[in-house]
Amino acid sequence: MSSPTRASELAQKLNLFFISLFLSIALLFFRKIENNIFILAQYLSLLILQLLLMNLKTSQKLLSTIRDFIFPITSVFVIFDSLTELIPAVNPRDIDQVLIKLDYLLFGTHPVLYFERFNSPLLADIFQLSYCTYYFMPVALGILLKIHKKEEAFQKGLFLILLCFYLSYIGYLLFPALGPRYAIPHLYQTELKGYIFYEKINYVLNALEGIKRDAFPSGHTGVTLVVLHLAFKYEKKLFYFLLPLTILMLISTVYCRYHYVVDLIGGVGLYFVTLLMGRMIVKAINNEQSGTEKQI
Repeated sequence: MSSPTRASELAQKLNLFFISLFLSIALLFFRKIENNIFILAQYLSLLILQLLLMNLKTSQKLLSTIRDFIFPITSVFVIFDSLTELIPAVNPRDIDQVLIKLDYLLFGTHPVLYFERFNSPLLADIFQLSYCTYYFMPVALGILLKIHKKEEAFQKGLFLILLCFYLSYIGYLLFPALGPRYAIPHLYQTELKGYIFYEKINYVLNALEGIKRDAFPSGHTGVTLVVLHLAFKYEKKLFYFLLPLTILMLISTVYCRYHYVVDLIGGVGLYFVTLLMGRMIVKAINNEQSGTEKQI
């Protein structure tokens, strides 16, 4: 990618590809999906809007904000929300028992149960707040890159973050898992309780996300590592600010019973796969464009 324009086009094309992919999956499993008409309408709406944005050639600030922030966030959220119905239709066999056994094999215990000895309302509040920082890290990076007028870096970052999100969704389809808060509640001897934040945030997250089979690989881990990677490359001060938050966030995924440790290991793998695939896609497109220029 040699210019912000090409980078922007690549991010939009990637979004279009994955919207089309999930639309195709929904059509293939249409009869098995609950609320199939609604989900199909959502995917079609995203597809049409993305095509419109790709064909509107203007530098207006409002359109740029919609194209670079509002629509990508909307696409990621809408497709994630649809996974509640899509995953059971595509792959109804959860792999929680496999993940639980792997955790035990690696650590000689269940890490999520080990954390029970540290249960306290203060820690529950701290880690629940830390868990939520994941939702703001990509946006914070994007805003800073825009403020510092690093447009090409912004577009490259948008491309990689979108790729990581969508690869994690493919992972949920292939390896559906509820996570320890739903799969092994009978093993817990204590209930997580906070002073102020834990119950309120947990209630909001449960209301927004519903019960999804989105434990493996950990998107929290993969996406956050991609954001850290980009921050280290383009915004060093932000990197040093995000680093301790990331450590707390990763611990929180296990402490708050959202993930097995194996999920986090899968999230690290997701990070590396995202970087590898991103470079391969960019290289292939650059080679194609170079070949076209030579032919002309």
